[in-house]
Amino acid sequence: MNILIPNLGSTSLKYQILAMPEERVLARGRFERVTNYAAAIGEIRAGEVPVDAVAFKTAHGGPRYQGAYRIDDGVEQAMAQFLLAAPLHNAIYLDAIRAFRQAMPGVPLVAAFETEFHRNKPEYARVYGVPQDWRTLHGVEKYGFHGASHEYVSLRVPELLGCAPSDLRLASCHLGGSSSVCAIDRGVSVDTTMGFSPQSGLENATRHGDLDVFAVLYMMDRNGWTTEQVRTQLSRVSGLAGLSGVAGGDVRDIMEAARAGSAPANLALEVFVYQVRKAIAGCAAVMNGLDAIAFTGGIGENSPALRRAICEGLAFLGVGLDAAANEDAQGDRVISSPASRVKVVALATNEELIVARRAFRVLSRQ
Repeated sequence: MNILIPNLGSTSLKYQILAMPEERVLARGRFERVTNYAAAIGEIRAGEVPVDAVAFKTAHGGPRYQGAYRIDDGVEQAMAQFLLAAPLHNAIYLDAIRAFRQAMPGVPLVAAFETEFHRNKPEYARVYGVPQDWRTLHGVEKYGFHGASHEYVSLRVPELLGCAPSDLRLASCHLGGSSSVCAIDRGVSVDTTMGFSPQSGLENATRHGDLDVFAVLYMMDRNGWTTEQVRTQLSRVSGLAGLSGVAGGDVRDIMEAARAGSAPANLALEVFVYQVRKAIAGCAAVMNGLDAIAFTGGIGENSPALRRAICEGLAFLGVGLDAAANEDAQGDRVISSPASRVKVVALATNEELIVARRAFRVLSRQ
């Protein structure tokens, strides 16, 4: 079965086509400045590889949809209901689902929700202290996201360390334009920094991280803002962009601005390092210890300087880096020193593989 996995951004479309269950990559590509999904889909279909199914790395489907599902009206309705919680992500994927359905009639479409990997967290790690009907009637809880990436890390890191997933208490750091840290206790997600929405936890490129909700209410009341006005500000000009003053919040641009002497840019980097370091230490508390730390995502995989800054504050846990492995080597590798009690790994994630596996299981059962 050949499964197409589109990975969608606001104006980009990356994709892979995998032959399943062999997990063989048949094709991959990327389109930039996408304004019309139909044109991109047409180019994918013009290739020589037939497509038997399409699987989407969907974000938020609420409490009912925390796994992989053949897309039907119920899936789309849930995504529309939780659109307000994940406005950037759900809007993009709802548009894409409609475009693929129109362009590829009869081809099965599967939604593999990012919340799946976190759905078995302990209840005490899922709930907010809000009125009970918020939780029971409206699905307000701590879901967690980046599930495909964290699941891949939970499987790949033991391979690199020569052990089983059941041997590891792992802090998985998916750091990029969107960032989160996940405590993975012997292969199972037990806590993660993102909660009800992808807006929570660490600071992201243009989206705020943890924020006292009363600060939002305060600003709305003082300025007479609508929820849409606030949602736009907190989704598009906040986070690292809001801290640094660097449009887009790309860490590479922020680091360049910091080197040029920008105090706000330097502050943004300090905030990010502090938050990640604190989250990793929190993972150790949640799991009663820590055996390994994994860095992935655009920042985690490619920024030796930020990995070093984060780990320098974790010496009390027994974390030590090998400078050459961290700064000079390439590829999936161990970057901790031989004396480090906690192993540290840098690696490329493969969310598309996890999505393809989930979709194949769903379609095989049906």
